[in-house]
Amino acid sequence: MIRDRLQALRASIVRHFPERDVYLRSGSQTRAFVLTTRLQATVVATASAAAVWLVVATGALVLQPFVQRADETAAAKAERYYGRLIADRQARLDAAMAQLSGGTGGVRGVADEIARRHAALAMLLTELKGAPGAAGAMAPISFASLKARTPQAQIQAVAADQDRMIGAAEVYAKSRADRLRMAFRLAGIEPSAAGRAAGGAGLGGPLIEAKDPAALAAVLDVDTGFAARIQHAATDLTDVHTLSQEAEKLPLATPVDTPVRTSSFGARVDPFTHRGAFHPGQDFAGSFMTPIHATAPGVVSFTGQRTGYGNVVEIDHGGGFKTRYAHLQAISVAMGQKVGIGQRVGGMGSTGRSTGVHLHYEVWDHGRVQDPTRFLKAGDYVQQNN
Repeated sequence: MIRDRLQALRASIVRHFPERDVYLRSGSQTRAFVLTTRLQATVVATASAAAVWLVVATGALVLQPFVQRADETAAAKAERYYGRLIADRQARLDAAMAQLSGGTGGVRGVADEIARRHAALAMLLTELKGAPGAAGAMAPISFASLKARTPQAQIQAVAADQDRMIGAAEVYAKSRADRLRMAFRLAGIEPSAAGRAAGGAGLGGPLIEAKDPAALAAVLDVDTGFAARIQHAATDLTDVHTLSQEAEKLPLATPVDTPVRTSSFGARVDPFTHRGAFHPGQDFAGSFMTPIHATAPGVVSFTGQRTGYGNVVEIDHGGGFKTRYAHLQAISVAMGQKVGIGQRVGGMGSTGRSTGVHLHYEVWDHGRVQDPTRFLKAGDYVQQNN
């Protein structure tokens, strides 16, 4: 049965691509060439594969701006939502301050509420310590600027500033998490849902952990509305923390300081055979002994020579990810050595199957070679939005 199908397929190929004789005449000389069935079928198959690759690559390039625009629209909606919450909070504050004509007792009650809210904010801002761009967005008001105001005006200014800070924390945490998810999508990776799956706000450890805003309000001794906003921001901060930890393990950095990209990942004309071939990495041109850096933290899993690659360094980053740096002139690390992101692993050269000084860089995910350009774009996106 199988033999009959193979014979039928062979007959169909011979019928569509019969052997052809081509004659070229130059002056008085005539040359004859035979175009075999196999040669014709190979040319057609190669052209078809190239056309499919071109359509897929063009489609991905066209769709990318729409994906990014949708992400930015979601961030804008979140910012408008939190703006309305801040306006509502301010209206409640104004109503409370209008009742402060009852003397010291009224002022003391508002001051105590502000102090409790400030303690809750301090816990939240501890979670944001060291986060890119967080310090400037959530800097508290300068108390020196309030000295000339009345006590009531000072309390009102501090309370309004607390609302501004929690609003900024909410917007920052949400937009930062969305940007990290966008970077993962650019790299073609589905980020883990561990942050949200862990459950609610994990603010300040197990004593300040509650899924119910009312329960959290009781623990923090603040009103339910403010506790709900604290919980919202803390939940998004958990996502940011988880996504950031995952991103740190991905090879998102560039392996050279001033990248000059040459031959890209995918189909190309081989520089030696001048025939179509698959190129499994991204090439970077540079001068002799240009420093080559690790693109993510990891452990050196191989150093030495590989056929066609010349001198090679391979780094295991965990989670199934591995990077390869080939055609090196010098190797600066040893097998089993732990390396950090940006650490020098060797110097650029032209060893192995190489036409000149350059770095051949590959990214592997669970044993499959990937397009390094996706990871480089994701790394650029993260850096631009820090």
